[in-house]
Amino acid sequence: MPKKMILLVEDNPDDEMLTLRAFKKKKIDYEIVVARDGAEALDFLFGKGSYASRDMSLMPAIILLDLKLPKVDGLEVLRNLRANEKTKLLPVIVLTTSSEQQDIVESYNLGGNSFIRKPVDFDKFISAVEQIGLYWLFLNESPVFAR
Repeated sequence: MPKKMILLVEDNPDDEMLTLRAFKKKKIDYEIVVARDGAEALDFLFGKGSYASRDMSLMPAIILLDLKLPKVDGLEVLRNLRANEKTKLLPVIVLTTSSEQQDIVESYNLGGNSFIRKPVDFDKFISAVEQIGLYWLFLNESPVFAR
C-alpha cells in the first residue's frame, strides 16, 4: 500500500523547513511533496511537465497552500483545482502569512477548506501543524479517491 501524501506548496525555504520539521516532530508519517511555486503545484496535481510520468492515481490527502507564490499565485492554484473534476474535492488548507480579509474571503469563495495564518513563533507553528494533522489527516473524512 502506498504511503499517504501531503502536498506542501511553499516558496519560502524557512517556512518549508519549519513545516517539514513540525510534521516530523509530531510523527505525522506521510510522504511530503514540496512544490515551490504555483506552476509546479499544478504540474504535480495534473501530471504535466516534469511530473508527466507520475502515477496520477496517487493524490495528496491534503494540500497545504501558501497564497503568495511565484509564477502562479495560490488563489489561481485553488481556482484551477476546483475547476477540475479530478481535483475539485481535494482538501486544501490555505497556510499563509496573509492576514488580509480579501485573501480570506477569496480563499473560501474559491473552495478552500480552511484558512490558517502561519504563526511566527516556532512552538505555535508546531502546535498549528499538529492541529492540522490531527483534524485533516485523522479525523476528517475525505472522499476515497481524494486520499
